Amino acid sequence: MPELITPTARLHRQWLDARDDWGRGVHQDGSGLRADDEVDSADGFAAWVDRITAESDPERPPAEGRVPCTYWWIAEGDTVLGSISLRHELNDFLLRAGGHIGYGVRPSARRRGLAGYALGVVLGHARERGLDRVLITCHETNEGSRRTIERHGGVLEDVRDTELGRTRRYWIALRA
Repeated sequence: MPELITPTARLHRQWLDARDDWGRGVHQDGSGLRADDEVDSADGFAAWVDRITAESDPERPPAEGRVPCTYWWIAEGDTVLGSISLRHELNDFLLRAGGHIGYGVRPSARRRGLAGYALGVVLGHARERGLDRVLITCHETNEGSRRTIERHGGVLEDVRDTELGRTRRYWIALRA
């Protein structure tokens, strides 16, 4: 049974297995992984986990161009299947292209409903944070993500060219 867990340095090897499923250097939506993060060594991985964990603290000022964000891993036992993130607010870039929620499921675990499960849980967290609606985006050609967003009540606002390519922008209203 999948669950959302807080990122932990304890799952270094398992996370590397998931990363290698994606492919080294491949962007993983919702993970918080940046090009300059060194995650192969135990110390580098622990530093990355510490950074993404700290980014959820609204009392800590975010890095330039960033907003507070909470990250979870989608896991079954100790197997890391994907990531999902909730940005607590939007800046100009996120309003144009990125949205409140980003998620990704490793290639070998797709088509099992994991993204839909994780999105449903994180929409609950967004509601608890006091958000009354969230923006979720996906690439225009990402049919699986489009269906996942629409199944959760996503209403298409528009399709536009952004820094991330041709992007579908959806709003989901959150009801108490």
